[in-house]
Amino acid sequence: METHGENPKKLVFAIIPARYSSVRLPGKMLLEIAGKPLILHTVERAREAATVNEVIVATDDQRIYDAVTSSGHRAVMTSADHQSGSDRIAEVAVDLPDGSIIVNVQGDEPVISPATIDRAVEALLKDEAADMSTTCEPISSLWELLNGNNVKVVVGDNGHALYFSRSPMPWPREASLRYGGDPNQAIEEEPELLTNFRKHTGLYVYRREYLLEFTKMPQTKLERFEMLEQLRALENGARIRVVDAASRSIGVDTEEDLKIVRGILEAEEAAHDIVA
Repeated sequence: METHGENPKKLVFAIIPARYSSVRLPGKMLLEIAGKPLILHTVERAREAATVNEVIVATDDQRIYDAVTSSGHRAVMTSADHQSGSDRIAEVAVDLPDGSIIVNVQGDEPVISPATIDRAVEALLKDEAADMSTTCEPISSLWELLNGNNVKVVVGDNGHALYFSRSPMPWPREASLRYGGDPNQAIEEEPELLTNFRKHTGLYVYRREYLLEFTKMPQTKLERFEMLEQLRALENGARIRVVDAASRSIGVDTEEDLKIVRGILEAEEAAHDIVA
């Protein structure tokens, strides 16, 4: 088992769920970026996190398994019937030590910052009241705020999530009244209002025992309504610690995303070659 940094109390496993099928970008985990499959970039980023003891790819596809293991990393074959990444990582977590910390790193985020992973892990380790932690980023435009693919998170003064929604939340009541009750115009005219909104990102850190409990819970009404599984956790009383990501990440869902990520990673590779 590889280890980084010091974490005497808890073993931390970063588990990366990786399916081959994808509606918008089939086989994206194996698409080549800067000379290697996308999934390997994600693995390498996760391995750079100081809090992580071991990285495991959880997949249902032999091609992904072979790509990961042939590069010297660990992968586990999981069921093809899982409905979510949480279910897939739970299958792996069952065989991990009691009391472990489980990090769900999205496989299609090859530029995720190791510092972001560390922030989320450390937040959960320090917050004994929390069952899990997650991350958020600033929202920089009205388009980003109104886009239903961008999930918004409302956080209380104690740093715990109050709600997640695809709709803009919280409602800027006083500002909207200044513009005839139109919050969109209010934000256009007063863009500083955007600082009141946070975009939820897909990194989760669980206490192992809570993850196993969570994935056995039936779907809830709000979860089905918004198609957000984290609402199942909130509806069942979970305390979710929310921390700011160290930097923005990019999930590769489209050809345009792939183009952007290729540019970033190829530039990093070129810079590394110059230094070397």
